[in-house]
Amino acid sequence: MTEKNQKTVYVGLSGGVDSSVSALLLKEQGFQVVGVFIDTWHPDFLECTAGDDRRDAMRVCDVLNIPFKVFDAKARYKNKVADYMIGEYGAGRTPNPDIMCNKHVKFGIFFDWATEQGADMVATGHYARVRKVKKPNGKTEHHLLKGKDKNKDQSYFLWAVSAEVFSKVVFPIGEMEKKNVRKTAESSGLPTATKKDSQGICFLGKVDIKQFLSHYIPSKKGDVIDEGGSVIGFHDGAHFYTIGQRHGFTVEKKSPDSSPFYITGKDISKNILRVSANPRGNATKEIFLSNENRIPEEAFHEFEGKSVSCMIRYRQADVPCRFSLEKSGTVIVPKRPLHNTAPGQSLVIYKDERCIGGGIIDKIN
Repeated sequence: MTEKNQKTVYVGLSGGVDSSVSALLLKEQGFQVVGVFIDTWHPDFLECTAGDDRRDAMRVCDVLNIPFKVFDAKARYKNKVADYMIGEYGAGRTPNPDIMCNKHVKFGIFFDWATEQGADMVATGHYARVRKVKKPNGKTEHHLLKGKDKNKDQSYFLWAVSAEVFSKVVFPIGEMEKKNVRKTAESSGLPTATKKDSQGICFLGKVDIKQFLSHYIPSKKGDVIDEGGSVIGFHDGAHFYTIGQRHGFTVEKKSPDSSPFYITGKDISKNILRVSANPRGNATKEIFLSNENRIPEEAFHEFEGKSVSCMIRYRQADVPCRFSLEKSGTVIVPKRPLHNTAPGQSLVIYKDERCIGGGIIDKIN
């Protein structure tokens, strides 16, 4: 990225500071930069900031003197992200819509459109890195690495992106810390320099999951059951909750000195939540994955049976583990028990700072 060239890079501009600085850095390095705002589906009942974000993205393009385009991804987002999230919760699982957004929208339909438009590369403001590696057999691999800023690393959300895509992807701020991204934006006069970071679900923002789902899944009162099998309260529908959650349900049988209860299990068919005063819940000793992605497939096999690490939640500390490749898929064995593991979550596998793939948690023991 330090060599100036005339390659064209389409940058996904969200209207935030990270993607703005990404476009700035690419422009300074001599690339032909095109800023693109990705327009996605948004339900009527949620506050929508897309208009403001789009204007901010346009202002950044004006300051940088680069072309501005809008890409319509409404249908794909609704189908592959929103409907996926609703369906998974309805089935009793705990999905991560941001991962599907990256797979199907940013590095799916947008990536395909950008390359059709003539882009040599596609860039976003993710805190991650791609490293080109020449193998002894002469083949070239593109490895997905964690971002240098450990507090902002977003490689967890990129595990499902096709390995082939990374040969044409660049993350300009992957080597930077967030504080320096802000400083760069301020010193360059970018209008997004002091804009607050977006929170919550990709493109939708901060969302109350229960409230969101209630527009698509009917509420149904059910029992809250403790470790002894006693009914101690009620809830509004087991599909609204996830393992480890401690709010949103009602406990009637408690004293002023009672400890808070945490969800340790749920039965969708019986509409039951099981809770415990133990926040760690049941220990998970074996995890079975589905819908896997390996970055790349050939290299993934090199690490079978070897010491690697995994994450089941964003910003969770890496957990040492090993994995085996079975006919049914990859089986993960943590070297120490994991807690509050829920089917539907993403499990991402790392070898040191390199993300080698991941999958959706299908079953746990």
